Amino acid sequence: MKKVLIANRGEIAVRVIRACREMGLRSVAVYSEADRAALHVRLADEAFFIGPSPAAQSYLDVQKLLDVAARSRADAVAPGYGFLAENEAFAQACIDAGLTFVGPPPSAIRAMGDKIGSRNIAAAAGVPLVPGLRERLESTEEAVGRAREIGFPVMLKASAGGGGKGLRIARDAGEVRELLPLIRSEALASFGDDTVYLEKYIQRPRHIEIQVLGDTHGNLVHLGDRECSLQRRHQKVAEEAPSPLMTEELRARMGEAALSLARAVGYSNAGTVEFLVDVDRNFYFLEMNTRLQVEHPVTEMITGVDIVAAQLRIAAGEKLWFDQEDVTFTGHAMECRIYAEDPDNGFAPCPGRIASLHEPSGPGIRNDNGMYEGLDISIFYDPLISKLVSHAPTRLQSIERMLRALKEFKIGGIKTNIPYFMRIFADADFRAGAIDTSFLDRTFAAVDLALPGEESMEELEHIALMAAAVRYMLEDTQTPCACPEAGRCSPWRMAGRRRQAAW
Repeated sequence: MKKVLIANRGEIAVRVIRACREMGLRSVAVYSEADRAALHVRLADEAFFIGPSPAAQSYLDVQKLLDVAARSRADAVAPGYGFLAENEAFAQACIDAGLTFVGPPPSAIRAMGDKIGSRNIAAAAGVPLVPGLRERLESTEEAVGRAREIGFPVMLKASAGGGGKGLRIARDAGEVRELLPLIRSEALASFGDDTVYLEKYIQRPRHIEIQVLGDTHGNLVHLGDRECSLQRRHQKVAEEAPSPLMTEELRARMGEAALSLARAVGYSNAGTVEFLVDVDRNFYFLEMNTRLQVEHPVTEMITGVDIVAAQLRIAAGEKLWFDQEDVTFTGHAMECRIYAEDPDNGFAPCPGRIASLHEPSGPGIRNDNGMYEGLDISIFYDPLISKLVSHAPTRLQSIERMLRALKEFKIGGIKTNIPYFMRIFADADFRAGAIDTSFLDRTFAAVDLALPGEESMEELEHIALMAAAVRYMLEDTQTPCACPEAGRCSPWRMAGRRRQAAW
């Protein structure tokens, strides 16, 4: 492996480019019309234009990506996460074109991509399952009958779903009848498959995942756990490692369950097995993500393992260079997903130009992003612009370090969810680790997001600009105007003239 095409954009493309550079590999970026000035385009060794801004005409166009690989003479393709990262057909197309796919084999992607099929594989591997169906629902009345057998509430889920799409909670028969056709329609539109099944809805569970790594020689290890319970409408917004719920005994059992599932599908490269954990610490298989996760940095921080570099080394054919007993955990890490969105307006995306930028730094702070001052944030893609990570000896110290970094993080010109995180990290229940997957929707559904006694970032910028303008005008009016009509010259016009003269 000498040259890697990164089939992605934004911060994850930047992350892979940096790993390639440290390993002495050349990197090839691709970009759409909206991303001509993107950071990943600037950092890569080579960059190729692949089409219009809509992802379907650029980043999701398999043939265009393969054409760039051929033109650039790349010998590997790294998909990152999102877009085509879990697309079996894309992985196979790369292999058929003689390229190394930096990810699991297509067979593992296919096996784990179908939620019903993956439940059957997990059951055969002895991994605990949430009570529910392991086959497709054929009719509404069948769904009502099976829901009554399992007991309400139930979760209706699209078999090909992911990312919070294609799932609804039904608390009675009427809601099953109402929601099933809606989920079928959403699943068909989003995933091209309207298969839906149901399972028991676990009240206030924790969402905990296990990171696994496997080589192509049959060696597998896990890198511990991550807490992913901070979710808004089934979408993760912040993660931490390790989970405050975790015990050594529970981690060992969940880790072995994750490895058993990975062995069952012949898994290699990086992957994540996700579980729900109830109040009694019983855990149940949820799904397996056959790719790099957005939240991988928190695991890197506590283990010292560069997961992206590991992906590349494994894809190149290397054996795992450490065993399970070599995996150790140091300290506690937190990650906030910083989005260009407006928390005060229903978290609507907030595209625009980054007018000013001051990134946090200092001990224990990492900021993975693909932005810079002057960059235009496009409406065409996911509004994730940064992954802010803190690492400290204890969980509370990591929380305080994150709060400090959030206060330092200044992004002008667009709205972000930074004030939302400041509120969360100051919350007493969160700081005590008393969280579950409904915590954010329950606690922060309709609150004033400004911290008590503090102005928002936008308010502070507005006040500062007004104060600077007033001071500038006052200073200028103290100096006599040298023009012939000094007595009739407006102070505002005079200020403009002096500014032009200075330019």
